[in-house]
Amino acid sequence: MTEHKLSTKELQQHKVDIRTQVWQELRKVALPDSRFHWDFAEFIADFQGSENSTNFILKSDFFNNSINLENNKFNLIFITPDNCLESLRFECLKNGIPFLMTTYGIKRGFFLIDPSKINKDLYLYASTLDGMEKLGKHVTLKDLKDLNVFIPLMITGTGAINDKGIRFGKGHGFFDLEWAMLSTINCIDIINTKCVAVVHDVQLLTNIELKPEIFDTVCDYIVTNTKIINVENAKKPNCGVLWDVLAPGMLQDIEPLEELYKMTH
Repeated sequence: MTEHKLSTKELQQHKVDIRTQVWQELRKVALPDSRFHWDFAEFIADFQGSENSTNFILKSDFFNNSINLENNKFNLIFITPDNCLESLRFECLKNGIPFLMTTYGIKRGFFLIDPSKINKDLYLYASTLDGMEKLGKHVTLKDLKDLNVFIPLMITGTGAINDKGIRFGKGHGFFDLEWAMLSTINCIDIINTKCVAVVHDVQLLTNIELKPEIFDTVCDYIVTNTKIINVENAKKPNCGVLWDVLAPGMLQDIEPLEELYKMTH
């Protein structure tokens, strides 16, 4: 019998079904968002035990090798604005580690959060979405190129992930888009930049097989509230931004995406 290959539409529906199942369990351990409450389609939730995930990351070789990397570049880790990563952002500030992050939905682009430029009493505020825009520095893609930035580590939350490192996010593709933009301007590369997904155990799927799409950024490490999983041979996309498959309005709404389009066309 010939194995049925899922169409793109079937794959997308498969992801929707998985998210729905996971989010039912996630609600039992998730912390609600001040704006979006329990609408997991609009935000990546913090969860009970996320401080354990933060500690696992801070003690890991992949994190410490990234912040101690020696080259002629301006090395920055990238941390998404997800709720489950707020404590990690706070710990980075306390430890003098600058990082790059984006605004919600990437709409106002990238911000450089440098603890040396922020009053220590404001570190906790600076680790939040509201605080980072007031206390961080907005940087364009051109700024990142001019600063000679290299990003050895990208850390993201996600809606769900299987044990092969394939993410099931909110469904908007923001992390894949961040990877695509940063790779296009050579701030990351598919060999030396590692990706980390942070989730609760209930968001980790086993025995769920899914072939990543051409633009999917597979994660090298999965960090939960109880463990770290090392994913072997995690494939990274090298297709850049697929302009013809962007959702309607994305190009106009996402500031650095519009900047990149003008840079490359």
